[in-house]
This record gives sequence, structure tokens and C-alpha cells, in this order.
Amino acid sequence: MRIDKFLWCVRLYKTRSLATKACEHNQVKIQGNSVKASREVKIGETIQVDKEGIKYLFGVKAIPESRMGAPLVVQFLENQTPQEELDKKNMMRLNYTPYREKGSGRPTKKERRDLDDWTTV
Repeated sequence: MRIDKFLWCVRLYKTRSLATKACEHNQVKIQGNSVKASREVKIGETIQVDKEGIKYLFGVKAIPESRMGAPLVVQFLENQTPQEELDKKNMMRLNYTPYREKGSGRPTKKERRDLDDWTTV
């Protein structure tokens, strides 16, 4: 299976085109080497995915037939991400403080949703 399709099937990216773009921008590596979207995935390989400044590591357990529900992903991927990277994600979330200029009024619906997204990550 192609790497872009695999990343989409195991729900690391919301769409296949986002997975393809990640490969084009060297954010996906297999065994430490940057890969093209057409690269075939094999069982036992280690995939590194750079998302939002965090380097996630996954081991491939099996190749799925198609996209699956989130509870089934653990049958196909093994999360090998170091604890330091996961801590980095928590620190980024804690460092963000929502701030609005005094007198700018109430936040719009979109601004409020953006603030909620940042605080509930």
C-alpha cells in the first residue's frame, strides 16, 4: 500500500491529499529517509511523522484493506513516540494563553471556536 494511503487509512491525516502534501514537504520518513507519496509500506517498518512540531514514531504491524474506525487503528500501528515529544505537545498547549486587546469587544463565533480549540487540545 502507498504511504499516503496508509497514513490516511490509519487516521494520521484527515484526507489523503493532506498525507500526500506531508510527504512532499519531507514530513514523513521511513527508517529515517524522506519518502515520496508513492512509496510502498511494509510490515515492520518505522514511520516518522512530523506534525505541528512534534515527531511521532509508529511501527507498522499490518497493512489495512481500507480506512477504518479509530478503535481498530491499534491493530495496524504501534506508537513508539518518545515521552519527550509527547511532553513537548503538552507544554505547547500549556504555554498558549488566549489574549484579546482591551476594548475589542466580544469575540466572534469563529474567534471563540479558535480559542476553545487551543484550550482543549
